[in-house]
Amino acid sequence: MNQANAHTLHGIGFAVLATACFATLDTTTRHISAGMSVLVALWFRYAIQAVITTAVVLPGRGLAVLQTKHPRFQLARGLLLFACSILAFYSLKYMPVGEFTSIALLAPLVITLLAAWMLQEKIRPLRWLLVAGGFLGTLVIIRPGSQHFDWTLILPLMLVATNSGFQILTSKMAKIEDPITVHFYTGWIGTGLSSLILPFVWEMPSDWVVWLQLLLMGVLASIGHFFLILAYGRAPAATLTPYMYTQIGFAVLAGWLVFDHLPDQWTFLGMGLVALCGALGAWLTVRENRIVIQPPES
Repeated sequence: MNQANAHTLHGIGFAVLATACFATLDTTTRHISAGMSVLVALWFRYAIQAVITTAVVLPGRGLAVLQTKHPRFQLARGLLLFACSILAFYSLKYMPVGEFTSIALLAPLVITLLAAWMLQEKIRPLRWLLVAGGFLGTLVIIRPGSQHFDWTLILPLMLVATNSGFQILTSKMAKIEDPITVHFYTGWIGTGLSSLILPFVWEMPSDWVVWLQLLLMGVLASIGHFFLILAYGRAPAATLTPYMYTQIGFAVLAGWLVFDHLPDQWTFLGMGLVALCGALGAWLTVRENRIVIQPPES
């Protein structure tokens, strides 16, 4: 195995570990939101992540980690992620982890639409078919007009739109900013924004189990994002995206273990359709990139 293939495999491994962390984080969030304010839990999640990131990064980087050429982009990314976090936390308060994860992972397909609209990119018919398939899978999950549909299902759909903008900005910043600096600013911007809300919603965690869960949320968020940084440093985003859909499997497993909840057969079908279309879309990106970089035949 050559060095390039080894780096790619390591990147895939880190990506899968990141999805496991995020699925566990979502499960912990759903569990803790049943007994305390979602916004208080959100503050702990950001504050712990920011402190851990600072403790890890600052000794090696020093104040150089604060150097950024695009402070407005840093602020915008922090605001978008904070909005994503609020929508995710409230979504998890009202719906199962597996179903939430499946809807949230529509974002890569939505980005295809945004690229066609905002960047005037030409989209192949197969991509449009995959986008349509992903949205069909979402409709199967939420089933408008049935007893399964509830207004709270609008929250993860809003999250998809917000997260798509966040991902596009992140992709742009990855080319012009140090990813560690980006991660550092994102944590502290989220902490600052949630601190503004905290005095109006503060409540003391009730017991040591809640404190442990809050700490776990911050640790999982920190480790998960560090794993993503390591993954993207070793493999292209298009290569890693199909493996991000393993988060659906982790989420369903966690929901079953913690809440004794398994989706029904139609929901499983919708989740599978979203994952299949998303993974095939990423595979198509890899294939197109390979075609682009192949040298002409002599």
